[in-house]
Amino acid sequence: MSKTGAQIDTCYGPVDRRVVDKARDVRLLICDVDGVLSDGLIYMGNQGEELKAFNVRDGYGIRCLLTSGIEVGIITGRSAKLLDDRCKTLGITHLYQGQSDKILAFNDLLDKLSVQAAQVAYIGDDLIDWPVMSQVGLSVAVADAHPMLLPRADYVTRIAGGRGAVRELCDLILLSQDKLEDAKGLSI
Repeated sequence: MSKTGAQIDTCYGPVDRRVVDKARDVRLLICDVDGVLSDGLIYMGNQGEELKAFNVRDGYGIRCLLTSGIEVGIITGRSAKLLDDRCKTLGITHLYQGQSDKILAFNDLLDKLSVQAAQVAYIGDDLIDWPVMSQVGLSVAVADAHPMLLPRADYVTRIAGGRGAVRELCDLILLSQDKLEDAKGLSI
């Protein structure tokens, strides 16, 4: 990592120093699911069951945050049993599903964890995410987010949703807090 000038070089490319400064204060990462932790596609089986694909790199990054003392929460507009299972596997205990108004879940999570909005990073992909993104210390859009969301975000990942974008953000948070080299996750 190069710390000269207005940008900091990372393995993902240069990152504006102001983004790194915001990431340094993060105590809670909140993720959307569809289009962020998954590729945004919903696969339907013959019996009506819903299937999603999750990237193991995102899972590893989340585990690294959790083992480094940074909380992780999920706020999603949809509900799916498979998400309960994925969160259990990852160790995520703060899961809000079926949230048409994500700001209500966001405020509940802030109260529950005694965290200030400025200490939160939120990663989203669509306009439903903006009300929360506009309140947090570090707002992040995935590379393939809705075009109206991209210019509003503090940081846009170089990697698309469901392809490792969350891992990119996890690494940025850990790097900014000098925890990346010592971070330990589980291969899941």
